[in-house]
Amino acid sequence: MRSGRRLGVDVGRARIGIAVCDRDGLIATPVETVRRDDKTDIARIVAIADEYDVLELVVGLPLSMSGGDTPSTTDARVFAAALAAHRPVRMVDERMSTVTAQRGLHQAGRNTKKSRAVIDQAAAVIILQHALDHERSSGAPPGATLPG
Repeated sequence: MRSGRRLGVDVGRARIGIAVCDRDGLIATPVETVRRDDKTDIARIVAIADEYDVLELVVGLPLSMSGGDTPSTTDARVFAAALAAHRPVRMVDERMSTVTAQRGLHQAGRNTKKSRAVIDQAAAVIILQHALDHERSSGAPPGATLPG
């Protein structure tokens, strides 16, 4: 397992959920939800990455259930490429992360419609935690690295 913090990123059309892990890569925790805005979103995420001194960004890749691309997949790839100009980026499969986050909040008694920003952060936690668990169990970094 590589040492260093990582930032989990759940890219949505309106909001971007952000999570971070500890330096040992054991546990992911929510950080904030960034409003999707062509003028400020990348800068805000880079600032968060600077604040936490992260090794890399782990961006969720929303594939269809069959593993194919969707319009959201293309959007996430374009967004991740913009981030890769500033920091190392890994893209990881995020199928069902938002659904899992919504289910968990619903089971905790939270109204999902009123908790959208929290859902985005929870999805980022799920994406990052899955990547950390994969690396810990396989010994190999998860997903694919984007060129910077």
